[in-house]
Order: sequence, then C-alpha cells, then structure tokens
Amino acid sequence: MKVPMKTTTLFAVLFLLFGLTLYAADNDWTVFHGPKGDNIAPDTGLLKKWGDSGLKLLWRTEKLGNTEFPGYSGVTIADVKIYITGNVKQNDDDKNANSFVYALDEKTGKEIWQYNNGVGYTGHYPGDRSTPTFDNGKVYALSAPGSLVCLDAKTGKEIWKHNLVEKYDAKLPRWAYAESPIVDGNKLICFPGGKKAAAVAFDKTTGKEIWTTPGSETVGGYATTLVFVHDGKRIYANMNQTGLIGVDAETGAQLFYYEHKTQYDVNATMPYYKDGKILISSGYGSGTELLQMGKENGKITLTQIWKEPKLDNQHGGLIILDGYIYGSAHHYKRGVWMCLKWEDGSIAWEERGVGQGSVSFADGMLYCLGESEEGNLALVKPTPEKYAEISRFNLPEEGAGKFWAHPVINRGKLYIRHAGFLYCYSLTGCCIAW
Repeated sequence: MKVPMKTTTLFAVLFLLFGLTLYAADNDWTVFHGPKGDNIAPDTGLLKKWGDSGLKLLWRTEKLGNTEFPGYSGVTIADVKIYITGNVKQNDDDKNANSFVYALDEKTGKEIWQYNNGVGYTGHYPGDRSTPTFDNGKVYALSAPGSLVCLDAKTGKEIWKHNLVEKYDAKLPRWAYAESPIVDGNKLICFPGGKKAAAVAFDKTTGKEIWTTPGSETVGGYATTLVFVHDGKRIYANMNQTGLIGVDAETGAQLFYYEHKTQYDVNATMPYYKDGKILISSGYGSGTELLQMGKENGKITLTQIWKEPKLDNQHGGLIILDGYIYGSAHHYKRGVWMCLKWEDGSIAWEERGVGQGSVSFADGMLYCLGESEEGNLALVKPTPEKYAEISRFNLPEEGAGKFWAHPVINRGKLYIRHAGFLYCYSLTGCCIAW
C-alpha cells in the first residue's frame, strides 16, 4: 500500500524528533566529570587546531555571583538546560551572600529560574564549589555550608532539603563542602564526614535516609564520590580529610580505609578505579598513589603499588588514557604538567604548559586550563613522548580570582566558568547542534 505523502512526512518528522531526543539524552553531561566520572566527553568532529583568535564565543552570561563571592561551581547539562550555582549578595550593605542554584537556557545562556539555597560561604575563597547533579527531571545541589537540596528541573521548585552539618553533627571542612552529590539508582550519595555519618544514602525522590556509614571525628574531604564494581560488589569511594574510604553501596558498611594525609587536610581530587586498582592524588607534596585491591579473611585490602610525590594534583583532576596519567602538579616546580605511566608511576615527561590547572578530554585531545587569572587555555595532544601543545588562547579577564571550575565539553561546545561569568565556545568551527 502506498503511504500518502503527508503521512510519510509526518513519520520522517517524528523519527527525526525521536532521534534528536535520544541524542540529547545520551549526550547530556548530568554530573561532575560526566556519567563515567572520568571527565572524558564522547564528542567527535571537534577542531584539532585553533586559530590565532582562539575559539568562537557563542554566548556569555554574568551575574552568577558577586565579585567578592565568585564561586567555583562547574556546569551540568540536560534537557537543553544548564545547571550551575553562584553566591549573590541581596543588597550592597550585606556582609554575607546567599547560595543560588540557576537553570540557564543552553542555547543563549539566559536565566530560566533561580533558587535561593540559603546562606552562602564567605570564608577563604568564598562561594560555592559543588557542581549540581541532574537525574530524571530533578536537580540536586549542595551548598558550601552544607545545604543539600532536590529541585524540580523545569521550575526550580524545592522538593526536599537537608542541612548535612546539622543533621549529622558534622564539622564543616576548613574550605567548606566541595563534593558534588552523586545519584546511583534510587540513591543520592554524599560523604558529610559527620560524627553521625561518614557517608549517607538518601532516597533520591523523597529525601528519606536509606542508610548511613558510622561516623567519626574525621572531617569530610572535598572530592566527589567514585562509583565502581569490584569483585561483584558495588562500592562508593571518596576522600575524607585523612584518606580514602570505601563503603558498600547496598548497606553503607565501611569496606576499607587507606590513610593519605596532606598539609591542611586537603584531599580534593576524585579517585579513579580500573582493573582492581584505585588511583588517588592530592596536593601539597603528598603526591599520587596507585593502590591494589586485594582480600584477606574476607575483607578488602589496599596495598600501595607505587607512589610519585611529584604529581601532587591539588584539585584540577587527572585524565587516564591508554596506560598513562595526565595532569598538573601543585607544589612540584610550582605546578608543571606531567605524564606518568599507569603501570609503575614512572615520569614520561614534565612541562610548564599553562601552569597549574584543570584538565578535560574529548576527541583525542586534552583541554588544559591554567588556574591563574590570565586564563590560559591550551589544546594538547596526549602522548607519552612529549608535551605536545597544538593551540592556546587567553580567556576574557572579566572575573576575579582563580579559574578553578573544570572545563566542560558537551555537544560541540566548551563551557568555561570564571567567577560570576560563564562562557560558551564552539569547538566545531561550524554549526552547532542544540
């Protein structure tokens, strides 16, 4: 039977729309460092070299935080919206600022809604650090002082809320909370580090507590939780202020602990798991360690395979590719970029690059962002032979303070947050598929 032209056209349109919907859902960047926690974007067809003027700016937005309370939250992207936080004074006479969660239009950067998440952090390096998480029509955000909230992603309406400091008798870390909440199945995971809970799982829909890991006097760290499966067991691992802690995903029972101390108790880099091994790294000369997971008397053990103090990644993150580790140091030579061999920790190369900063990866290239106020961004080909910088350009110097928010690459676009500003650049050099 011959299908009428109008029907055929309708089928084609529906197929196209359905296909675009699948594309958007499959390529959303819904959580800090992406769905796999490795900060590797699935994008392809990106520019392999930039022009002298850098990348094309598609749009910029501002007022995501006052100059004196800038904030360092990265972005998450879902349903053609961007979710981010910032601290804002309510009036010029205020000495404090409030923490806000924002939803922005992905196409224009214009605000769709905002939510006031209570008093913000105004201590050393003021502003929010945590990146919001999107899941199934909801946004989860943790303010630096510890207000964990679940919001309707379309409207910004509050669904449930907890104060982690009050609820779990927690001591706020010296530089406040920085971990991004993680959704796993029906659970929302946080590591508040309180006397009543080292870790906690909430029902992501209702906010009801599912389980807690017994607490201690140890204060929580600044890293985001790693979710992985080892020997058939699902595990949540994170850094508190003195080391690495792993808990059972089903019960919250503590499975292991490995001491990793640093100056000022700063453990902020997200752990990484591969083939029965866990990689951890921290600044202040504490360095990078690769740990072997084993078993003794039915309990998980962690044994150091190697340690390299020179790659002391403070909080800019590491990229692991093809048996090598890429990232910037902190104290060593004032923040050089390094490449280490995964197997034995040997140094393949070290180079000044853009100075200490954060790193992301997409389509065969590293995106290295220097943290200094000059805002140098470099495109680097990852190779163990040498530091191979292809292109570099300077970002706008509109905001104050460090470039500490990690770059995000999504659907052919690069997002850079600096203080109260967010910049969206094209990485394709042509049309953008919104």
